[in-house]
Amino acid sequence: MSDSEAPGGGKVLELPCGARKAVRDLDMGLREFDCECGETHAVVMDMHPLSRWVPEFLVEVLQETVEPADEFEEFTTAHAMGSVMEEFPERVVAADVAEDGTVGYALVWATQFDSRRLHEIIVELLVELMEHAISHAEDEAVMDEFEAHMLEFDVDAFVEQYRAERNLETEHDTAI
Repeated sequence: MSDSEAPGGGKVLELPCGARKAVRDLDMGLREFDCECGETHAVVMDMHPLSRWVPEFLVEVLQETVEPADEFEEFTTAHAMGSVMEEFPERVVAADVAEDGTVGYALVWATQFDSRRLHEIIVELLVELMEHAISHAEDEAVMDEFEAHMLEFDVDAFVEQYRAERNLETEHDTAI
């Protein structure tokens, strides 16, 4: 995270590639941007719903079963991005911009990955979270059934289909 100020005020993200990006240049509909370094970086804001990455029914399951150990009442995008940061600390930067009333969000993350690769990572991490939760189940049949389904689960195919159905090429995507 950076405390640098952009010309005219506002925070600047020190990107994993070394480039800098003014937070005020990141509008709420942005999913990724082409950087001066030649790479494309994914952008996530706290107000983006978890349904950006997984279907609503799964969001509901996560929110009902995962009890956050922080000030949030339910599992959110902030938790998903926290998992990504934990897994890839050198490839994700974040900024708390809650004090900047001009941007429309309180937290923003930028990654070294493009939005497609970030989508895959988040799905993989959510599957790991679900596997961990299932491992605590007392019903062996449930654990075996879940594992069988996960062996057949293809993250790449899921992400490809989900992105196509949600039309993530525009800023006006909707949950399915």
